[in-house]
Amino acid sequence: MKKTILAAMMALMGISSIQAQDNNMPQLRETKQGVELLVDGQPFRMLAGELHNSSTGSAHYMAPIWQRMADLHLNTVIAAVSWELIEPEEGRFDFTLVDEMLKGARQQNLKLVLLWFGSWKNGMSTYAPAWVKKNQKRFPLAQLNSGESIGALSTLGAESAKADAKAFGRLMQHIKEVDAREHTVLMVQIENEVGTLDLYAAYRHRPNGAMRDYSPLAEKAFKAQVPAQLISYLKAGKSKLHPAVAQAWAAQGYKTSGTWEEVFGRGEKAREVSSDSLANPAYTVWQNEYPYLTEELFNAWNYASYMEQVAAEGKSAYPLPLYVNCWIKQLKAREPGFYPSGGPQIHTLDIWRAAAPHIDLYGPDLYATDTFDWVCSGYTSKQNPLMMPETKASVDGAARAFYAFGRYNTLCYSPFGVDGNGLMLNPDDDNQMLGKTYELLGHLMPYIHQYSGTDRINGLLLDNNRKSDMIEMGNYLVMMRRFSTSSSQALAGVATKDKAASDEEVAGVLIIQTADNEFIVAGGVGSLVASFYKGKKCKSAHVGIESVDEITFAPDGTPLYHRLNGDETAYGAAAIRQGEVKAFKVRLYEY
Repeated sequence: MKKTILAAMMALMGISSIQAQDNNMPQLRETKQGVELLVDGQPFRMLAGELHNSSTGSAHYMAPIWQRMADLHLNTVIAAVSWELIEPEEGRFDFTLVDEMLKGARQQNLKLVLLWFGSWKNGMSTYAPAWVKKNQKRFPLAQLNSGESIGALSTLGAESAKADAKAFGRLMQHIKEVDAREHTVLMVQIENEVGTLDLYAAYRHRPNGAMRDYSPLAEKAFKAQVPAQLISYLKAGKSKLHPAVAQAWAAQGYKTSGTWEEVFGRGEKAREVSSDSLANPAYTVWQNEYPYLTEELFNAWNYASYMEQVAAEGKSAYPLPLYVNCWIKQLKAREPGFYPSGGPQIHTLDIWRAAAPHIDLYGPDLYATDTFDWVCSGYTSKQNPLMMPETKASVDGAARAFYAFGRYNTLCYSPFGVDGNGLMLNPDDDNQMLGKTYELLGHLMPYIHQYSGTDRINGLLLDNNRKSDMIEMGNYLVMMRRFSTSSSQALAGVATKDKAASDEEVAGVLIIQTADNEFIVAGGVGSLVASFYKGKKCKSAHVGIESVDEITFAPDGTPLYHRLNGDETAYGAAAIRQGEVKAFKVRLYEY
């Protein structure tokens, strides 16, 4: 009887008996520092890279990749598992390629995050098996508002969700059978960048017809009552809803029943983009505009409900953490349908949480770096620690890694296409810089874990919008700035080009306060100097530099310290020349 009661309580809490029996398996757990990913009982942050989509499409092609990833100092590789390859015929499963991925990763002591390319990838159903694609009566397609079918499964296809869930459940069962002891696989992404998408609308200058699915099944659902499950969620969390959802619902009088338009109102087209907005997209009103919101909320509910079936089936087999990624709306593609409508955007996360309790995390695919902070802060909360499964594989992407771990305590940072295969090739310099960055962050990871979730870790960034950046930590103000050739005290050998910052000149730092007057400063790529000044809490008249030591690491990981002074500190504190990454220990005194 006691076991039955305990099992019921665990089910209500979303904890499976499998996870309860294996506390060492990869899992998300709330700690004093916030939600952490624990692997073998220890906190783990992913210095990751995502492979190109087809890199794991055959055993011989992927074989040399794992060594290259280890050479880049990754600790985690994000790689695709496609439905068409594991279930080429309905009911016949083949996990040979999954086993090859596990084998290759383990040989290089790498962890894996698997991407389940099932019903959708980038809004389309290209990775569904042929037996799904060809049977449109059983597996119906989504439609534009013109009635034209698109190459994407409709979320309202009951057989589609059932088939996808079955395949995903078998995948998770296989992972449990072959990886329950090793814990190579840390988590799994369900689908990829979901949402209805009219990819050619903008290029053909035709009206946007993909605000939502307009298939007959979807039309019927749109005119039906908003599900009671969603209404209950809205009522319970009324004070915490995203402003877009809260305002739309309030405008209709907080109705607790009705069709989607009766509860959330009629969608409205966006205003024209102004020239001012184009000049400075990072701080403009477009981020708070929600054209066709009702259509997008309807789509979000249906995608989340479909994927909840997939997630629940997978968790019942093996309860690894599951997440969903998002193609973020953009300034020049800010109507849903020009970006995939219905994905877990910042303003639709409430809908996803209401529909899909078995999904643990939502993460942005972040390439539009002008909106880096807006996106990161939107996906960072007590409910949702930041996970960034895709970002730029470039030198400025490497610089932002320091900032993401420092400012946002990200669980994962993952440039896309790091294997250099596929159509989107990456210059060698980009990967070399990422390798240097990850090597240094790997050495500093014990400090990151120790101080995560506290006010003793932060980050600073210089980019096209920020010529300087600062943060107050303890008694001190930490400021980062560039050096130019016109500077009166230009750092010898560190001066940069005297012009606007290019991507190669973006600079980021991670700052950790290890004692009241001691800091670790790590980062670089673009040239920078990080200096310290008195803060609001400092009672002394001045702050001085007691010592600056550059930190390098011996082959066994032992830190080595080299004392710097004078020119090498730029009369500031920590100085890094263009194209380098470094770490320093800085001690301060007051006078």
